[in-house]
Amino acid sequence: MIVAVTVLGLVGVGVLVALAVVAGQVDGLLVALLLAAVPVPFLVAAYMWLDRYEPEPSRLVAAALVWGAVVSTGAAGLVQWGVASWTGFSFTTVAVVVAPVTEELTKGLLCVVVLVSRRRVAGMLDGIIYAGLVGVGFAFTENILYYFGAYAGTLVPDFSGPTAATSVFAVRGLASPFAHSLFTTAIGIAVVVAVTTRRRWLRRLAPILGYACAVGLHALWNGSTLVFNGGGFPLVYVGFMVPLFGFTIWVATRALNREAEVVRSSLNDAARRGWIHPGEVHWLVRYGDRGAARRFARIVAGREAAKALNAYQHAATEMALMHDRVIRGCAPDDGVRRVFAHLRRMRSWRPYVVMPPLSSLPPQVLTAKAPQQPAATLPATRGDGVMVRREPSPAPSD
Repeated sequence: MIVAVTVLGLVGVGVLVALAVVAGQVDGLLVALLLAAVPVPFLVAAYMWLDRYEPEPSRLVAAALVWGAVVSTGAAGLVQWGVASWTGFSFTTVAVVVAPVTEELTKGLLCVVVLVSRRRVAGMLDGIIYAGLVGVGFAFTENILYYFGAYAGTLVPDFSGPTAATSVFAVRGLASPFAHSLFTTAIGIAVVVAVTTRRRWLRRLAPILGYACAVGLHALWNGSTLVFNGGGFPLVYVGFMVPLFGFTIWVATRALNREAEVVRSSLNDAARRGWIHPGEVHWLVRYGDRGAARRFARIVAGREAAKALNAYQHAATEMALMHDRVIRGCAPDDGVRRVFAHLRRMRSWRPYVVMPPLSSLPPQVLTAKAPQQPAATLPATRGDGVMVRREPSPAPSD
């Protein structure tokens, strides 16, 4: 999938450049590219901030962006052109019905492919992040086409050049850069629900409802520009989309905080089982504490020690999230094996890890009741499935 998406991305860029050269609008293409690229770093940075506890692989992050920018826009555009040509549907029908159905289907397909095939969904944030990144990529390409059309004068008659492109940018790039990501977020959340639930009926119904919500939001957005001579757009934008966007931010931050609590609870359970030392938990949960531990390691033992601690923290987070799914009974069939695999990864990094001393822990952590059960040996599995036992991780330096 990565190779295919990359090749399609290069082909898409080549086609766009060729069309601009043939039309004699290379300057318009450059203006459109620059304007379309302005919100992208900020949107991607926002999603990466949400993805800080369990960062998704960079290759899949890039694939989601390219999928939205090339595969989704190209497939949806071809289908819309074919439907309009063969059926004779009006512009209004294509914009309000055909476009939402095709665009949300092609965007949501990436969420299904990645989240279902990888089977390592940590929580709702995974769906929000992949759906949002696909939407960012889709909006980038669509904005290029809009800005290019405005610059060339084909979007609005008798209105062209940099002024026209900048006017469209104010509406699409500044006022509503989140629109496509917001629509597809409904699909991302629904796919996560389907992957993690134990209810068979919900597993089947959730993706359908998520897709229907995404299409409905998209249709409402497009349709608002066609009623009351465009006056319906500010009403829908201010009265519905902005509050919905704020609600989505609240849901995402709640999911982020919930993920931190799940990691803390799961790591405390791992400490009770003797898999890690209880004093490590504090430096493996909150983002600020994790950063403070890495700074300590860098000062005391150098940059390599900070990298080792960073890898240890990520492995611990993945172990904790999968361990939580195993405890709740909604893990994949190989969930237990994955927990042990993460524990072995942690063990491989542990000799190179330097953590702050126990005396630096907050008073409430120091005074908390220590686990009473003795440290257990670390279970693992060999390739033949035979259980073996290993010693628990050493305590942090004090």
